[in-house]
Amino acid sequence: AADARGLRALTVPRNSSRNALANLEKFGRGTRDENEHIRLARAALERYFTGDVRAGLDRVTLDLEGGTKFEQRVWSLVRAIPYGETRTYAEIARLAGRPRAARAVGQCNAKNPWAIIVPCHRLVGSDGKLIGYEGGLEMKRQLLELEGIDVNKLGASARRSEKTNAHRN
Repeated sequence: AADARGLRALTVPRNSSRNALANLEKFGRGTRDENEHIRLARAALERYFTGDVRAGLDRVTLDLEGGTKFEQRVWSLVRAIPYGETRTYAEIARLAGRPRAARAVGQCNAKNPWAIIVPCHRLVGSDGKLIGYEGGLEMKRQLLELEGIDVNKLGASARRSEKTNAHRN
């Protein structure tokens, strides 16, 4: 769904088109008819799913109007996570200026209306475990593997990253 300002929502696959449309409806106004924002998002997603690291997802304009300032900040930080990398919820909380708000970051991402474009699938727990994804953990695993991430090795790298960042602060 999109409006004149940008993409309003993008849903992950559902068990029926009816459920997918219902998910889009919860994000309010906007059209599901073809427009420049939907065309750009579709083309970028098609490239993404072929493994193109320069798919152009970062060029899709989003209409952030529905989010709070904190949600907008979190979504911007999550959107900046590079293809093929992960971050922890705690890392994003620190970057957002609220180091004790890892759960709040999780809640922001539960409300993320732009699946894949705001790549909340790249967020993992502090222990590197896959947690919390609207499309289910198997879909999260598949998206990370598409990006070349060895999900089985995430625990060790997440712990190293957390220690490195803790020493920087």
